[in-house]
Amino acid sequence: MPAPNSANIAIEVSRLSKRVADAAGELTILKDVNFTVQAGGTLAIVGASGSGKTTLLGLLAGLDTPSEGTVVLNGVDIYGLDEDGRARLRMAELGFVFQSFQLLSHLTALENVMLPLELRGDRDAKPRAEAMLGRVGLSSRLRHYPKFMSGGEQQRVALARAFVSEPPLLFADEPTGSLDAATGDAVIDLMFELNRERGSTLVLVTHDDAIAALCERTITIAAGRLVNNRIVSVSTG
Repeated sequence: MPAPNSANIAIEVSRLSKRVADAAGELTILKDVNFTVQAGGTLAIVGASGSGKTTLLGLLAGLDTPSEGTVVLNGVDIYGLDEDGRARLRMAELGFVFQSFQLLSHLTALENVMLPLELRGDRDAKPRAEAMLGRVGLSSRLRHYPKFMSGGEQQRVALARAFVSEPPLLFADEPTGSLDAATGDAVIDLMFELNRERGSTLVLVTHDDAIAALCERTITIAAGRLVNNRIVSVSTG
């Protein structure tokens, strides 16, 4: 198999480690993690609870800072940037779907989805947000507040918000963890469908082996270390 073309690498993680202070002195959450993800690829991060998966995803998105190591997103060393620089990069490059949705309660569904577009000054924020909410089946819920929406509806709003700016990178942390099986299946189908349409690079943290099997690659984290990194054959039909 030919070596990956570095020009097509969307994510490059090198010697990434994270330690925090605890009562015993220091706790290692991640240690010497290394991997790459090709542009447009799909990657599942799996492992037991407490293994470091969510910490890893937060480091990939620049939401936390590592103790050592580098994360390069589309050619940019994100920890060579200051906090404001990382925020600008997230606005331009990333969509993030949180397990707990992270919708703003005082904003309607439409306003939540418009927000990332408004923050970067896009003048067509409203029609684009309306179109994306229609794409996720929520045209009739545009002016509803999150507290009046089901969990599945809130997750679809979160998904629309993550995709509306057409980010080249999409990260999702247990996107079906708080949903029933039928709603979770619909959300995952929609996420992969939108990913294929827009050619974004998708990274998922999941406990679900069936979801992980949909991805082209899976890495397993155990006690903060990468213990398995495998490529699988995924049907795109």
